[in-house]
Amino acid sequence: MFNKFCQKLHSKELFVTVEITPPHGASIENILEKIQKSGIYKRVDGFSVTDNPLAQLKMSSILSAIKVQQTFKKPVIATVSMRDRNKLSLQSSLLGANDFNLRLILALTGDPAKFSDQPEVKGVLERDSTLLLSIIYRLNNGVDYSNKPLKPAPKPIYPFAVSNAYAKDYKILYKRMLKKLNYGARAIITQPVYDIENAKRLLEIFQEAKEQSIRESSKDAELIFGQFPAVRAKTVNFIADRVPGIKVPKKIIDEMNLAAMDGKTKEEEIGLALSKETFESITSLHPKVHLMTHNRFDLCMQIIDSFKSN
Repeated sequence: MFNKFCQKLHSKELFVTVEITPPHGASIENILEKIQKSGIYKRVDGFSVTDNPLAQLKMSSILSAIKVQQTFKKPVIATVSMRDRNKLSLQSSLLGANDFNLRLILALTGDPAKFSDQPEVKGVLERDSTLLLSIIYRLNNGVDYSNKPLKPAPKPIYPFAVSNAYAKDYKILYKRMLKKLNYGARAIITQPVYDIENAKRLLEIFQEAKEQSIRESSKDAELIFGQFPAVRAKTVNFIADRVPGIKVPKKIIDEMNLAAMDGKTKEEEIGLALSKETFESITSLHPKVHLMTHNRFDLCMQIIDSFKSN
């Protein structure tokens, strides 16, 4: 399962993963039913599961990922946030996940605890996501963070990292990509990309970072473009105005604002058409995409099916 996943990621074929947000509750069955009903599991190469995004309480990302992987027999990337765990907890969680064959890990620093919906939450945050990448590097060498041999040693773990999609000074993004590659990241997923020129620039600096990385594994590292299909003008404007590290072209903002004036149906129609256009242009440049849709698997299907029918 993992060999096929990695081969596809490193090939020139279309590679698509879809993000899942676990529920604010004690069962993920409803989400599994939505995935089953949509048929999205037949169209994608794998899934990812978020870890308390915006510090909002959700079901465990690792346990949710195990259940998704076992249900659909598709590789699942489990997001692990530095915000909520220290070195001991991180290692313990990864070793337990490894025994259940959950071996794709997205290392994330995590959104600030001040955004939490839980009272008086404090972040642990011993360090940024590079600490988790360091831990994975050691585990992959058969030792824990204190260099004590693990018996038995874990099965190989494939570490992912994240990157902003845009910055006024791309040298900042380059330095952050290089740092994560040097710490062992095998793939980097970007924040949503809406502009083809933005995508081209990201590819350029990623390639440069690969060439400068001290890690041999970086030679095979991959960049995966995030895409958040926005079908509401309100969402597009919020991303453009309030979410750092993402650039939304004025053309998309204007088209969505005009469509919203003609009602919700027209708004969603134009939003879907623009999302399909973005998906096609990005995958034509570099066919590696990670779809984020807040569990709108029907929307993912429309975008993917449209591309495959061309």
